[in-house]
Amino acid sequence: MKRYLLIMASMIAFFLMLFLVVEALGVPLLGDPTPWMRHGGVLAAALGVSLLIADVLLPVPSSLVMVAHGALFGVVTGTFLSLLGSVGAALFGFAIGRRGGKLLERIVSPEERTRADKMLVRWGALAVIVTRPIPLLAETVAIMAGASPLGWGPVTLAALVGSLPPALLYALTGAAVANFQSTALMFGVVMFVTGSFWLVGRFLDPYINSRKRRGTEQSASDNQGKLVRD
Repeated sequence: MKRYLLIMASMIAFFLMLFLVVEALGVPLLGDPTPWMRHGGVLAAALGVSLLIADVLLPVPSSLVMVAHGALFGVVTGTFLSLLGSVGAALFGFAIGRRGGKLLERIVSPEERTRADKMLVRWGALAVIVTRPIPLLAETVAIMAGASPLGWGPVTLAALVGSLPPALLYALTGAAVANFQSTALMFGVVMFVTGSFWLVGRFLDPYINSRKRRGTEQSASDNQGKLVRD
């Protein structure tokens, strides 16, 4: 697993370096996109969603965008727009990982790939849920999940579950009062909620695995009985 960890560390370092480069260049849209969104309307909604999706590759201040959604469009519509952008970003990263699967096969050994695939199948969806609100990790986990056997359906569902708390809480912040203190508070609440998801997943994992084992044993027993009857 050392090469997988090295790849993840390299991706995080790349995203961090990209953030520093953009900060040094002083790109206004990526520093604070709210002036371009303050008039509201379809263009502001489209810009906000597009920026959240582009957050996979660009250092977008996603919390500011989500707060702006709440301030401009209200809690319900603002939550929907932020949810659309965040899930879109997860699927965009997942698609990048799918495209890079062959490259990954050249870097890691078959044994490492097998072990990592088993781990990602077991924990990948939960990792997507927990890391959705966390900068750098969200993009990295989504891309690595795309290089695993996880399917589009489970990843989409995980992205929805993980993206809903921050989308709703930031929309509530924007609808109430969009200032730094409330945004920072909501970020802390989001981290608490996503951490709770992780704890629930750890608690339910033994139960889910036992159900899977019973299902596998029952299926094998049924197949054996069918062979005997035949």
